[in-house]
Amino acid sequence: MTRGLIALVLALTAVAPPHAAPAPTRLLFIGNSFTFGELSPVHFWRNDSVTDLNHEGIGGMPALFKALTTEAGLDYTVSLETHPGVGIDWHLANKLDVVTAQPFDAVVMHGYSTLDANKPGDPATLIDTATRMAEALRRVNPKINVHLMATWSRADQTYPQGRPWFGKPIATMGRDVRAGYDKAAQAAHAASVIPVGDAWNRAFDTGVADTNPYDGIDAGKVNLWAVDSYHASAYGYYLEALTVFGAVTGIDPRSFGTTECAAYELGFSTTQTKALQQVAFDQLAAEQRTMTALTPAARAARCK
Repeated sequence: MTRGLIALVLALTAVAPPHAAPAPTRLLFIGNSFTFGELSPVHFWRNDSVTDLNHEGIGGMPALFKALTTEAGLDYTVSLETHPGVGIDWHLANKLDVVTAQPFDAVVMHGYSTLDANKPGDPATLIDTATRMAEALRRVNPKINVHLMATWSRADQTYPQGRPWFGKPIATMGRDVRAGYDKAAQAAHAASVIPVGDAWNRAFDTGVADTNPYDGIDAGKVNLWAVDSYHASAYGYYLEALTVFGAVTGIDPRSFGTTECAAYELGFSTTQTKALQQVAFDQLAAEQRTMTALTPAARAARCK
């Protein structure tokens, strides 16, 4: 056999190298205390599982999201850039270099909780800043999926006299905020609006959550707010994370069942865990989001 023929045979019989593993999905969260979990045990929870771009050691709701993806066997790298009491305008003015220093595959972002700190209920600033932030992120990665997260009704803006939503049903603020995010999403060409505030309203409507923390918490219901009736409790941030998880990944949050690890670590009862997962699913289903069930065998983690 000639030397050339031997080389040809060796080339034809060589084992092809294994395919490289798919790259993880790079997800960025941009927000404020509603993302980083102010006044709850979520604030610094599992902060080693995510990358805080501001180096403040925050875990927050992004760490809850990361835990859910790990449990679901999904490969996500999760980063966050947050600052208390601000809208997207602050991030544009102060952190644009940070959030555009690397390409991301997806971003979940939100503005100030009343849409505008100086003009509660006015979406103009959100529309403008969400559009400009989306454009900046697309300059780094034109294929980035932009998600805007519509936040929840604040009890402290509804029940005390003199507040912007005083005298109105608790769900009204959440609906007004959602309407503003819908307009912002259209202007920013966002992939979706994640209906966190609507999920909270559904929890109120179905009796899962109490509607007024100022008159006590009804038996068998959870308080979605923290002690200030403004930020979220661990229950509220968990519902937020479930809704974001279902919207971003397309996986049915009920798939985790009552033994879901994060809820177990946070001390929820199985009844509370199941109810919050159901609320997140029902809200996403009501908006015709397509979700795939995760089989028990596919779950990559178990609570220990």
